[in-house]
Parts: sequence; C-alpha cells; structure tokens
Amino acid sequence: MADLHELTALALWQELQTGHVSPRELAAHYLDRIERLNPELGAFVTVTRDAALERADRVASEVPRTAPLWGLPFGDKDLWQRAGVPTGFGSRLMAGFVPDSSDEIVQTMDDAGAVSLGKTNAPEFGLPAYTESLAAPPARNPWNPELGAGGSSGGAAVAVASGMLPFAPGSDGGGSIRIPAAACGLVGLKPSRGLVPAGSGIDSLAGLVVDGPLARTTADAALLLDGMIAKRDGRIDHHYTLRAPYDDDGPFLGTAVRGEGRFQLGVMTTSAWDDAYEITIDSEALAALDAAVDAFTAIGHGIEQTALTPDPTYAPAFRTIWQAGAARIPAEGEALDLLEPLTKWLVGRGRALSARELSEALSALTAFERSLIAQLSSFDAVLTPAMAMRPRPVGWYDPDDGERNFAQQVQYTPFTSMLNVSGLPAIVLPVSQTADGLPMGVQLIGRPGGERTLLSLAAQLERRVRWQLRYPPTW
Repeated sequence: MADLHELTALALWQELQTGHVSPRELAAHYLDRIERLNPELGAFVTVTRDAALERADRVASEVPRTAPLWGLPFGDKDLWQRAGVPTGFGSRLMAGFVPDSSDEIVQTMDDAGAVSLGKTNAPEFGLPAYTESLAAPPARNPWNPELGAGGSSGGAAVAVASGMLPFAPGSDGGGSIRIPAAACGLVGLKPSRGLVPAGSGIDSLAGLVVDGPLARTTADAALLLDGMIAKRDGRIDHHYTLRAPYDDDGPFLGTAVRGEGRFQLGVMTTSAWDDAYEITIDSEALAALDAAVDAFTAIGHGIEQTALTPDPTYAPAFRTIWQAGAARIPAEGEALDLLEPLTKWLVGRGRALSARELSEALSALTAFERSLIAQLSSFDAVLTPAMAMRPRPVGWYDPDDGERNFAQQVQYTPFTSMLNVSGLPAIVLPVSQTADGLPMGVQLIGRPGGERTLLSLAAQLERRVRWQLRYPPTW
C-alpha cells in the first residue's frame, strides 16, 4: 500500500470515513514528514505537534464524521491568528505575539473537522509575492531548494508540494495563492469575491483579499473549497448581502470529479501592467500555454485569441491601494525599524497618501473591474500563462530598493492582481515542466461566480496531462 502522504486528500478522506486510518494516525504521519523535511524547506514556522494530536483525538470522539474535512490535516497561514499559538505575520515586529482568539477562517476550518498541524510560512504581513522574510528561513521550492516558493502563501504551497500536508488553505490579495501554486506545481484557486464567507474580500481594501485552496489535484482543491464555505443548519453563513452563487448546484467536489462540458475559451498574453512595466514572457511560460491550448483543442473546446484594451490608470491605482494597505501596519517610531525595507517603504508611501488620492485610486479600480469583466464576457473562461517567468531564485528580489522590488514582482506575476481587482475567480494549473524539471503552469480566468466551469476545465486537463503523477525530488 502507498504511504499515506502519497494518497490524494480525497482518498485520505475516504480512508478516514471507513476507519482504515484514524485522525491521530494521519496527523502523526504528516507531523513526522514535517519533522524530516521542514528544516530544509521552511514550509512551517511553528509546528504544534502536541496540540495537533490532541485535536485529532477530539475530532475522532466529538466531531461528526459528516463534517466536510473530518480528520484531514492542514496548516494555518501565519497571517491568521489561532488562539494560544504564536502568530508572527512574517515580521520581526510581531515576535512573541500570541493571540487569545482565533480568526474566522481558522474557526471555519475547525468547524469543518480539520486538524491544524501548525503555522505555514508567509512573508511580512503578506505583502510580497515571495516568502523570504527576515523573521524566518525562506520557503524553498521542493523541485529545487535553490529557488523560491512564491508568496504570500509560500509555506502552504511548499508543505503540499513536498507531502507535508494533503492540502492547505491560503489567502490571495494579488496572486498569493496562484503564485506559489505555479512555482511549486500545484492547483491553486482564487475564488470569486464573496464566495468564502470567512475570506470573502468584501471587507478588505478594494475587495482584494480572498481565501482559497492549494492542492495537488483538482478534486482536492474542490474538497477544501467546499470545507472553507461555512454552513450552519444546512445554509451558508454569509455575512454580507453581496455574495457569489453556490447553493444551486451543490458542492464543488462533484463538479471537479465529473469534469464535464465543452466551453469557449479565450487565450491571451496581455496584462493590466503592460503600459507601466516591461513585461517579457519566457519561452517556457509560452510553451506551457501552448501545451494547454493544444490539450483543450484536442478535448473539443473552442479556442480564440484575445487581448486586453490598454488601461494606463491601472498600475498607479493598484500601487496606491497596495501602499494604502500597508499603512495600517501597527508600527510607530522606533518600531518601524523592525520592518523590512520593502515594508517600510510601502508603509511610508501609504501614510503619505491623501484621502483624494485613495478615493481616485478606488474609483479607477472599480472602472477597471467593470471594463475587464465586459472584455472577457464572451468567453466561458480565458487562458493566460500562470507566471511570466520560471520560479525565481531565493534572493532574486532586491531587498532594499522598493521601486525595483515592486517592478520585479510585477514582471514575474503580471497576470494575477487584475483578477483580485475585478473579483473574478481564477485557477492555476501545473501543465508542463521545463527541461530541468521545474513546474510551469497556466491560469484560467472564470466569469463572476464561474468556479464550476474552472473546475470542470481543470479536471479535464488533469485527466489528459496527469500532473498528479509528478513528484519533486524532495518527495
């Protein structure tokens, strides 16, 4: 029989349901994997072994097996607070901070019956697209530890790609699920704004940050997404009048398993950043896009090339919002010196903004949202490269020059942030590998509330490409 970590999350759930493995046995297996692999890869910043085993026992004895994620291990992103567990936010500023209450997404995962094994690595306050803070070792790519894992959900991606977790939740404010998924060869789904109640995006500045799953397979991503959509008394516990549709067609897992339908797909290599930065797409990124186009054509989907209308307002408006978000970091006076240079630069720029500048940026991004949705509306989904480049080496980003650092992040990830601005769902899929074995992916963009189409397309592509059979050398 295969080792437990070689099974998909869905297969593990079935093993748990039949009693072939207990929550404690499963947690212990993954904790042993973490003990062996984490020192080299930096996926976890805190491992809560004793608490995890106690929690596994409580799940077995107290939580109904009908809970959607019953007994499955996961990790809390270190931007999320769990009562009694150190939460560092990837920053020296927060060293020693232990919250006395848990964030809603943490409680949601607990209510779903999952078992937290600790805190996964994240960059300082989740701001960069790479996970290399001064507060912890870098999150290293399991395919080549000299390379980074992307960010900000870098630790979560490393844990899943290396078999330290079966899946992991992440958050995405500019690509923070999809970037590490692409770097580490995973499925990473950013849901529609409003879909996941505990991470809806509606309560974040400009509606950017939503929570979603990282997994090795499409079905595993759908399983976790279903678990992240809280239900009480059979109904989704939404907190806002605005929400994405979910109830009508049942859980997403069934959609991901069936993988049915024929769709009209757009293909594009333009991005919202093209007017502001020199964006060059590597040949390996284009090869992955071509491979996906060939596969979808062979399956029978319609394919049409498309391109975005240039919008010079996007780049300055997004930069303004990113800086404004950093302005709220709780650092004053000498405490600012505990922040990393990029964060300190963002905080300074953010706090210098006027109310008029912020208002104008929000208006510009709202107009961009309407324009982008209209431009893509004739397609069921739109295909882009996942990233413009291969996974970046650890230390590649300039640590001291904020302007250059921001430009580097944009040049690696030009296709992600525009979907946070628009609230559209998007999924990254690990289509191909480079000559030296690195994962290269594509991104599928859906219509508002279009997760089912994305999961159907992903399942069809997975059956053809079979990326779930690829394992990094660290496996």
